[in-house]
Amino acid sequence: MTKNPWTDPDPQPGNLDAELALLDESAFEYHEGDPSATLRIVVSIEGADASRLARIAETRGQKPSDVVAELLRDADRPAA
Repeated sequence: MTKNPWTDPDPQPGNLDAELALLDESAFEYHEGDPSATLRIVVSIEGADASRLARIAETRGQKPSDVVAELLRDADRPAA
């Protein structure tokens, strides 16, 4: 596959390998992260799906984002 400099992502994998190899450990920082941090994902739902989500949320007394979060949690559980 040929690379197109006008449309391919830049940098390409491997482009900086030689430069990274020159750096020692002091050039990098390690962070544990924040276990209380949150992630926001924007989901676009249109038409009948948007109406369906709003109806389900209202029926359950939840926000639409809570319904989507519950759906994700349920999808991650092993099947019975």
